[in-house]
Amino acid sequence: MDASGEIAPAVESILAAARERGGGDERVSVDARSLPDAFAAAEADGRVPVIAEVKPTSPTTDGERTDDPVELAEAMVAGGAAALSVLTEPDHFGGSPENLRRIRAAVDVPVLRKDFVVREAQLDTVAADVILLIVRFLQEEDTDDLADLLAAARDRGFQVLVEVHDGDELQQALDAGADIVGVNNRDLAQLNVDLDTFERVAPDVPDDVTLLAESGIETTDDVARMRAAGADGLLIGSAIMDGPVGENTSRLTNTEQT
Repeated sequence: MDASGEIAPAVESILAAARERGGGDERVSVDARSLPDAFAAAEADGRVPVIAEVKPTSPTTDGERTDDPVELAEAMVAGGAAALSVLTEPDHFGGSPENLRRIRAAVDVPVLRKDFVVREAQLDTVAADVILLIVRFLQEEDTDDLADLLAAARDRGFQVLVEVHDGDELQQALDAGADIVGVNNRDLAQLNVDLDTFERVAPDVPDDVTLLAESGIETTDDVARMRAAGADGLLIGSAIMDGPVGENTSRLTNTEQT
């Protein structure tokens, strides 16, 4: 399926760059830290399970954070993040595999590699605990099949977060064998964000699948709303990166404490 006409130009630029990027020189093998276990530990401690994202910049935000990414990551963990997401996409998000290597060596929580993987060779760019696969991107031409990529990632030891936006994409993810699913509230066609998206898709996610809400979560009310709709965890980037990251993380992870 070629859905390029259904994707916003800024997102198509990201996908075009992803198609051109190569992979690592050697096959990666990972002893992954468990994301579901990290979520369970956060809940046992009275914290909302949050994946805090180290995101220097993005096409949908203004400016760029030039802080040491390791210092940002450590502040997020100190603030209560159950896991971290690290951008490794260089052209549009200011990320790098080296940032992920340094961060993963410095923290003891699971680290998600946030990038736009479309071919198996790209799995070997850097070791992480969790890899992201986006159903919408893998519907495009010149990409590998979702089920094949999911299997290849697991063969290397990765856990796999499969991102969806609607019911059809959710079914594709489940048919491929996804056991960690993220519902992106941002529509890649228009780049608008609607938290109703998660609420529409979540009821169809099986109980044995770890379910994340992604994008547009900015306030403690948003956190409560996504949790009430069934989110096992939340992926939060801009609301944490905009200001003191430790304080922002603490504010969003401590909403369920009494």
